[in-house]
Amino acid sequence: MIVRPRENWFRMLFVWRGSVLRAIVPQLFFLSVVSGLAVLSHGRILGEKIPLNTAPFTLFGVALTIFLAFRNTASYERFNEARHLWGSVLIASRSLAAQMLCYIEDSANTDRVELVRTVIAFAYALKHQLRKTDPTGDLVRLIGNEATGVLRTKCYKPIALLKDIRNKLARLQRQQAVTDTKLWMFDAQINELEKTVGGCERIASTPIPFAYSVLLHRTVYAYCIMLPFGLVDSTELFTPIVSVFVAYTLIALEAIANEVSEPFSTAPNALALDAIARNIERSLLELCDREIPEEAVPDRLYQLK
Repeated sequence: MIVRPRENWFRMLFVWRGSVLRAIVPQLFFLSVVSGLAVLSHGRILGEKIPLNTAPFTLFGVALTIFLAFRNTASYERFNEARHLWGSVLIASRSLAAQMLCYIEDSANTDRVELVRTVIAFAYALKHQLRKTDPTGDLVRLIGNEATGVLRTKCYKPIALLKDIRNKLARLQRQQAVTDTKLWMFDAQINELEKTVGGCERIASTPIPFAYSVLLHRTVYAYCIMLPFGLVDSTELFTPIVSVFVAYTLIALEAIANEVSEPFSTAPNALALDAIARNIERSLLELCDREIPEEAVPDRLYQLK
C-alpha cells in the first residue's frame, strides 16, 4: 500500500504512483487512436456515416455512472470489512497476550513469552495465507524450526497455531496452573481470532460475481469506443481530448473498483498487511518487555509488498 501526505491541489493533478493511470495507459492510447480515426473519417465507417449524437450518450452515461458507483461501493465495502477484521486481529491479539502475561503464574511450567510469540506468528501466518505466500521465514523467526516443521503439512496454519495455543492453555488448566475462569477468558479471545480468520477467508474466497465485472467492462469499453463518433460533429478536432478524458474517468473507476475489491493483494491501494502484522508484533513484544523491531510504514515512494 502507498500512503502519501496530503498534497496541494496542483500537485494532485500530476500524481503518478498510487493512481491507476499507469495500468490504463494502453487503453487510453487505443481510445485516442479510435478518436483520431473518427475525426479523420468525419464519423464514417467504410464510407457510411454513423448516425450518433450527444443526446443518447448523455442518458446512457448517467446510467453507466450509477452502475459504476454501485460497483465501487460494493468493492469498498469489502475493503472496509477487511480493514475492520484486521483491526479485530490487533485488538484480540493484544488482549490475549496481556491476559496470558498477567494471569499465568510464574511458577507454571510454560514460557509465557513463547505463547505470545505464537500469537504473533498467527498474525503473520494469516497474512501469508491471504496473500498465498510462503510464511516459513516469519514462522522460523518467531517460533523456531521445530514448530515450523510441524506446520509445513498444514493447509490452515493460522488455525493450527490457535489450536496449539489452546492445547497449551488446556494443559495448564489440567495442571491447575490456570483456573477455569481464566481459561474461559483466554478461550473468548481465541474464538475472536478464529472469527476474524473466517471473515478474511470469506472475503478472499468469495469475489464479486464475475458477471458484474464482465458486464461493466464490456459496457464501459463499448461506450468509450462509440463516444468519439457521437461527438465528432459537435467537437470536431477536440474530439480526441474530450473522448480520452471521459474514457479516463470511466476506465479508471473500473480499475479502482477491481483493485479495491481485493483488499489482501499487494496492489498499491490494498491493505498494508505487512505494516499491520509488524504493528501487532511490536505491540505484543512491548507487552513482554522485549526489544521491538522497527516500524514498517507503508512506503511513500515505493509500494510496500
